[in-house]
Amino acid sequence: MDMISLFQKSFPELLKGLEMTIFITVISMIIAFFIGAIFGFFSISNNRVLKIIARWFVDIIRGTPLIVQAFFIFFGLPAVLNFRMNAVVAGIIAISLNAGAYMSEIFRGGIMSIDKGQMEAARSLGVPYRTSMVKIIFPQAIKVMIPSIVNQFIISLKDTSILSVIGIQELTQSGEMIIASTFKSFQIWLMVGIMYFIIIKILSIASRKIERCLKV
Repeated sequence: MDMISLFQKSFPELLKGLEMTIFITVISMIIAFFIGAIFGFFSISNNRVLKIIARWFVDIIRGTPLIVQAFFIFFGLPAVLNFRMNAVVAGIIAISLNAGAYMSEIFRGGIMSIDKGQMEAARSLGVPYRTSMVKIIFPQAIKVMIPSIVNQFIISLKDTSILSVIGIQELTQSGEMIIASTFKSFQIWLMVGIMYFIIIKILSIASRKIERCLKV
């Protein structure tokens, strides 16, 4: 079977896997955005308890491999709590928590990068802390954070390949299944690599364009 015929035969299955990869990544990053925002604000809070919670959350997630987190969520929790979990749901939770921990640091860094004088000026004018943060500091911080958020999206998209270990038929798992029936390892992995590269290249170009627009 030549390369073109193999591509034509394999592409529908690989495309199906790519759709699952993108679906998991998008849903996970939406959830991770809110997780990151919550723990990011916790980390800069004046409340010591909230700071400790944020620090421990980030340290635990960043200190353990994603594959261990996926196994723990898919196999560990259901075994202890005696219930069955859908693999896609488990994958989304794992990616969301993992990306959320890194997003919280992105939020913290973005907010801390804004000149403290702006908050002090707002407070001196009688603007409440929460209003100052939401309407003055946060909009400026988002501009700083966007490149890092896009970068985290790219990382999380690639991390979905790990979810094949819990049986999710994303792009990598689709490639493995095709190889099992065709024995064309080199060609299939080349196709998988190219598909990942195209998606990530598009995201990288979009990120650079967004950065240029924000600098104008």
